[in-house]
Amino acid sequence: MAWALDLDGVVWLGAEVIAGAADAVVALQESGETVLFVTNNSGRRVADVESRLADYGIDAHGGVITSAMAAAAMVQPGEVVLGLCGPGAREELEAVGALVVREGPVDTVVVGFHEDFDYWSLTAGVQAILNGARLLATNEDVTYPTHDGIRPGAGSIVAALVAATGTVPFVAGKPHQPMCEVLRDRVSGGGIVVGDRPDTDGLLARRLNWDFGLVLSGVTSEKDLPTNPEPDMVAADLRSLVEAYLEVDTS
Repeated sequence: MAWALDLDGVVWLGAEVIAGAADAVVALQESGETVLFVTNNSGRRVADVESRLADYGIDAHGGVITSAMAAAAMVQPGEVVLGLCGPGAREELEAVGALVVREGPVDTVVVGFHEDFDYWSLTAGVQAILNGARLLATNEDVTYPTHDGIRPGAGSIVAALVAATGTVPFVAGKPHQPMCEVLRDRVSGGGIVVGDRPDTDGLLARRLNWDFGLVLSGVTSEKDLPTNPEPDMVAADLRSLVEAYLEVDTS
């Protein structure tokens, strides 16, 4: 079976790995399960995500899927893109032949997570959209969990552009169809999506017709239950969920 694991809130919180997560992934891999790491965070390059997972003892080579990949699949070679995004999205856009710029007339404004967002980049995005550019969001998660609490995500930046322009964005990442298509290209048959967000991970599972495993180590806590969609499994964290599935102790 395929396991599509979210990262933020499932494997790590900001700069800190969640206890037992690495052992749980290794246990799945050693049992013959197909493990993919499916994240809406488009800020990181795939190689950097693989390297960080390797630091925790997880072999993720070829298994990382980001919302940046889904967004890049919606862009044509030669398309001029205003990149309000991080290095991960830029890399994927350039890989499909898009011309990523910081200003001027563009075909599309691509918004993803980045930490240097400011008033002038917002202005560039607003003006491009009002001049006819398409608004394409890697994802619409307004927040994400870290070791020091909740921080604003790419969806907060998208919301600013929507508020200023009235434009409805195209969205690539979980739980939308472009991300579903990326996953279906990688995996045939069923699987389970494991995440901490019913509105993204849960809905992705339902649209794929997969199971949904909800972990309470990220933005969703026990006080938020029940959720919509209702998960097929609920666990405190990834280790607990995997132990219940494999009926083994990964600690």
